[in-house]
Amino acid sequence: MKRGDILLIGLVVAIALAFLVPRWLGGDSSEKVHKNGERVANITVDGKLYKTVELTKEEQTVEIKTEYGYNLLKIHDYGIEMTDADCPDKLCLTFGFIDRNGGTIVCLPHKLMVEVVAAGEGDDLDAVVK
Repeated sequence: MKRGDILLIGLVVAIALAFLVPRWLGGDSSEKVHKNGERVANITVDGKLYKTVELTKEEQTVEIKTEYGYNLLKIHDYGIEMTDADCPDKLCLTFGFIDRNGGTIVCLPHKLMVEVVAAGEGDDLDAVVK
């Protein structure tokens, strides 16, 4: 190796460390910004808001009985998951535990959707383009 090769490798390593070290030291990463704050789950049935539940650390259950069918949701560790449903394919049980903003669970036969959003966040307009 020539002296120029060693300098180039050293420069690349120094630049990589300049980007990685602040992240390791716990700076304000994007993940921390998005995970902090209260979150709620909006439960909609047939496109209409059925219920809004706060996502808490404590374990609680929400039973949803509608003309379309039965679903059971479990809230724990600041997230939510579907634990039981009487739909034929039970595909909604495979979505697992969701805890991030924008996470969704959908049960098509029951026309049910569960979406995690930041508390106070609604369907307000962000902008109007003319």
